[in-house]
Amino acid sequence: MSLESVRAFFAEKAPDISVIESPISSATVALAAEAYGVEPGRIAKTLSLRIGERVILIVAAGTSRMDNKKVKTQFGGKPKMLGLEEVAEITGHEVGGVCPFGLKAPLPVYCDVSLKAFDVVVPAAGSTHSAVRITPERMAELTAAEWIDVCEIRP
Repeated sequence: MSLESVRAFFAEKAPDISVIESPISSATVALAAEAYGVEPGRIAKTLSLRIGERVILIVAAGTSRMDNKKVKTQFGGKPKMLGLEEVAEITGHEVGGVCPFGLKAPLPVYCDVSLKAFDVVVPAAGSTHSAVRITPERMAELTAAEWIDVCEIRP
């Protein structure tokens, strides 16, 4: 269902962007980089967090690491990663395929500035075998994301 909801999202909002599928899993940053032939930093990973009663998504460069202090300062509470079942229930996407597109219900989306280092990034597209190629700016525009600085780049 999730891959279909992402396809429907792009059909409606950005018909020029197609979902690409890989025969090999792209469930982790390393696997996705291999599957789509890009360096790991270009993989746009989506973090599903609960801060107090709120659930948010943060999309960041694949080689970045969330800085809990920065997140706490930005959002006024301690971030907690959602559990496996919660992720699928809330986003409609399975872990390894979570993305800011075609969500089960609207969620606030934030794009970390770490994505701006790349002209094109590769976020998942609802399943562990699908993705899209998109500019960070277009992704933020299509998902009504706010740009934030809450991650540190890892070498």
